[in-house]
Amino acid sequence: MKTPLLLAALLLVATPLTAQQRRQLTPEEIAAREAARQEAMNEPRPIEAFESLWIEELTWMELRDAIRAGKTTAIVLTGGVESNGPHLASGKHNYSNRLMGPSVAEALGNTLIAPLVTLEPGNPGRDVMPGNTGPMVSQETYIAWLTDIGDSLRSMGFTEVYYLGDSGGNLRGMQAAADALNERYGGEPAVFHHVPEFYNHTLVRQYIQEELGIPEQMEYQASSGSDGIHEELSIDAIMSVIDPTSIRYEQRVAAGRGTINGISLEPLAETQELGRKIIAYRTQLTVEAIEAFRASMR
Repeated sequence: MKTPLLLAALLLVATPLTAQQRRQLTPEEIAAREAARQEAMNEPRPIEAFESLWIEELTWMELRDAIRAGKTTAIVLTGGVESNGPHLASGKHNYSNRLMGPSVAEALGNTLIAPLVTLEPGNPGRDVMPGNTGPMVSQETYIAWLTDIGDSLRSMGFTEVYYLGDSGGNLRGMQAAADALNERYGGEPAVFHHVPEFYNHTLVRQYIQEELGIPEQMEYQASSGSDGIHEELSIDAIMSVIDPTSIRYEQRVAAGRGTINGISLEPLAETQELGRKIIAYRTQLTVEAIEAFRASMR
């Protein structure tokens, strides 16, 4: 049962106030509001906690308790919407991040995942054409967006915030946001870091061709392979794990287009198994980079 003091304070919190009214709060009213906030923050959770790595899937009490229990690292994954030829959903990076996020968070431990940043920077006023799509935001908006997300995570109680980008156009904005926040707060109480090793498709292509022995017809540093489109085996494989329709598996097989850069996507189960191997490999590279950064900060 709520106490009269708590009810009065909650009423003050809930009632919309003008700027003039806010300036006229008495010291007693300010104290009551803070007491109500503190009491609410310490209120026991009335139901068993649901476990999730995604911040947006947790109630505020579950999130509060997770942070208090030591889950003070947050990862911010950025994707985008872009043209990828006739087979792939334009949000390919977002599909990938839905799988990469939990894999990295679980490997790091005590880590939660911020809501995905699903748009990337570009020229919002440019007409859509075969080489690009959207929606997108300006670089200035993108940097401000990422900076605000990181700052909000800091205010929630996270002490480490890592920016992980799955699209090359996102790297500059993530670095700018991390730099701005580190300059603003000097590493206290949170440190912000862009992890460029997460965007490691050159190494992934090398891993596929040399370690796994799959002769994809694509140069390690190229943006397209022998098919001449912005599509590659590693992305197809990861996307096939979360949703085969995102690579139009059935439709392209039916049309006799069930290959990419000289490699067959059939059977689907083998492509999905390759996707899981690539997720594990990229996770390893990312976690090693974060651990090296942590070591450098000690």
